[in-house]
Amino acid sequence: MNLSLIDIGVVLAYLALTLFIGFWLSKRASKDLQAYFLGGNTIKWYYLGLSNASGMFDISGTMWTVTIVFVYGLKSAWIPWLWPVWNQIFVMVFLAIWMRRSNTMTGAQWITFRFGDGKGGRLSHIIVVVFAVVSVIGFIAYFVEGIGKFATTFFTWDLSTTILGLHLTSEQVYALIIIGITTIYTMKGGMYSVVSTEVLQFLIMTVACISVGIIAYNQVTPEQLSAVIPEGWTNLWPEWRLNLDWSDTFPELNDKIGADGYEMFGMLLMMMILKGIFASLAGPVPSYDMQRILSTRTPAEAAKMSGLTSLVLFIPRYLMIGGFAVLGLVYLKPELMKMGTDIDFEMVLPLAIRQFVPVGVKGLLLAGLLAAFMGTFAAFINAAPAYLVNDLYKKYLNPDASDKKLVRYSYMSSFLLVLIGVTFGLFARSLNSLTLWITSSLYGGYAAANVLKWIWWRFNGMGYFYGMLGGLVASVIVPPTVRIFVPGAIDIYMYPLVLLISMGASVLGTLLTRPEDMKTLKKFYRQTKPWGFWEPVKRAVMKEDPSFVPNKDFKRDAFNVVVGITWQMSMVVLPLYFLSGEYTSAWVSLGVFIGTTVLLKFFWYDHIKNIE
Repeated sequence: MNLSLIDIGVVLAYLALTLFIGFWLSKRASKDLQAYFLGGNTIKWYYLGLSNASGMFDISGTMWTVTIVFVYGLKSAWIPWLWPVWNQIFVMVFLAIWMRRSNTMTGAQWITFRFGDGKGGRLSHIIVVVFAVVSVIGFIAYFVEGIGKFATTFFTWDLSTTILGLHLTSEQVYALIIIGITTIYTMKGGMYSVVSTEVLQFLIMTVACISVGIIAYNQVTPEQLSAVIPEGWTNLWPEWRLNLDWSDTFPELNDKIGADGYEMFGMLLMMMILKGIFASLAGPVPSYDMQRILSTRTPAEAAKMSGLTSLVLFIPRYLMIGGFAVLGLVYLKPELMKMGTDIDFEMVLPLAIRQFVPVGVKGLLLAGLLAAFMGTFAAFINAAPAYLVNDLYKKYLNPDASDKKLVRYSYMSSFLLVLIGVTFGLFARSLNSLTLWITSSLYGGYAAANVLKWIWWRFNGMGYFYGMLGGLVASVIVPPTVRIFVPGAIDIYMYPLVLLISMGASVLGTLLTRPEDMKTLKKFYRQTKPWGFWEPVKRAVMKEDPSFVPNKDFKRDAFNVVVGITWQMSMVVLPLYFLSGEYTSAWVSLGVFIGTTVLLKFFWYDHIKNIE
């Protein structure tokens, strides 16, 4: 892609501005660990919400989502439930409040707050640190490959070179440059820098998204789109068996649907809901999302921050995603067909940018997509060093270390983690795959133990450790074993078995070992105030303090979760219906959005305003 001087200038100006912000904020960030990793709990919740939304706006996810909208139409709105995308609603409604009440700095420190500092608590603490660090290394390795491919799609300069006898391709050199800039501003400014740059990045991305939506609306008529899509493409409601036939217009897409394994759509949706409930109730994994929650000033602001993330993210993002998908369907078939039998549908995004986005806006959009990568990457490398410095070095090796030394070691930890991740991504593709496999396995084993930690008083540190370990082992062993008997089976269908093994390990590990000390349990319950099976602890707390009011909000929270998921879904489908020319459905979606917003105002927002 040949960029104009204006577009190149916009991208370079953005990169220079992010570096300036990082160095400008370095003095505030270096005050102590609390300032470096959590911004001293002084950052306003709406800035953290915008920052969190920016961190979720990654390039690879955007390219993938454009592809699934291109292929599956409105039904693609259900497919992100695989993650699940609505875990943010559980966090918004109640988990952010529970988590922020802990007053901890990291997810691993939270584990000590929940299980104490005995053998079980320490084993659980260590396995969460391992989880966090391995996840970050895996994602960095993944980012190296993704950002290099992205950069060479748009920038045509050949930067391949040889350093210390190692030949680096242009993709790898571009990746090193962008990762280097991101690492420098994140190391220097800590959470202050991450949030400040991500707010800037979010504003850039929003302008870019709206611009793409306007271009698509002006370039594609409903008649043009209906001529190239199969019957059912604009139908949101799931069927038991997916009924999209591309034979008349784009037969290659039938092969992709078969390869994705989504034909049994009803069964897939059931598995996604099962996984989604457990994965969402487990709470955020120890990563950037959790750091935003712990950085807020109060529990109520943690909940509002999480709600704002969903409110500002989905409509702009899907304006861009839907815009590129409809432009690609109407205009890019000849370009895609030139690829022959090996069509890369993820090229829809860069091809559409090249063909339809005008000078100036193109630079803004590229700066925005670059910002999306840098924001996600920066969030990861700000979160992980806290586990090494606060949860390993300070806790086990040097409890009396000075703030200056701890911040200096945080710089070193960031650099070390990036170096390891980049090494995996650049020079060991098999190790990169292995790291991503381990990361996926860790996520697979995360749900059961992390659900029980909230809702069951008897669940202890040993149960948590064995549950995480059992889930990890099951996630590694079950998929390849099942595929021996059912070739091509996708991971979501194996989730119930992985969950059952992890849950069994959690319960057995708990019942075969002693409960945690009642003093630890009472402190956790009194401070966090969760609902669930806490009766013995509740009685003990109320005996000491008859004025204590237990949490009776389960029914309200469950109602708000259902309303919140509907609210979030309306924000996904509204721009898709609008850009598809389905204006009646778009108006219905807008009505659902307004109605659910009103319900959340009365049953959620008004309730959390008085929460401490």
